Amino acid sequence: MKKSRLAFLIGTVGGVGYLRPAPGTWGSLAALPMAYALHQLGGFLLLALATVLCIVVGVWAAEAMTRNRENMDPSEFVLDEVAGQFTALWAVSYPAWAHDIEITALWPGWIAAFVLFRLFDILKPGPVGWADRQKGATGVMMDDIIAGILAAICVAALAFLSHGVLGM
Repeated sequence: MKKSRLAFLIGTVGGVGYLRPAPGTWGSLAALPMAYALHQLGGFLLLALATVLCIVVGVWAAEAMTRNRENMDPSEFVLDEVAGQFTALWAVSYPAWAHDIEITALWPGWIAAFVLFRLFDILKPGPVGWADRQKGATGVMMDDIIAGILAAICVAALAFLSHGVLGM
């Protein structure tokens, strides 16, 4: 398989990026069962390793997919959404892993991580917008990673509010 074909296969997450409407949302949805499987197989550490691998491979795939093209962030490239959604789910995976809690018991965190990540990715506030304006493959990946970090912080804050302050 040629490098560019492999880059398209990886960058579109096996073709998920071609789903319409809202390919980014489809990419984020595809990340959910992948994150669940990774957590079940190796806990938080495997999810964290997979996130880093998605970022590294994502930069390569984004460079290959955008070479000689005007559009430096094609909508069909959704590996950035997968990496960002994985990052947002760290706030669910880590506590489940650290406290030996079944990850499905934290289902409100899954919903919050998905919704918040999509909101930060679409609205691009502050540092997300700054990263989105950066040139090249690193910028393509980094806006989603930053959106994922912001979503993870918010999920952790909501969990603290719910369990720590309100005692629910």
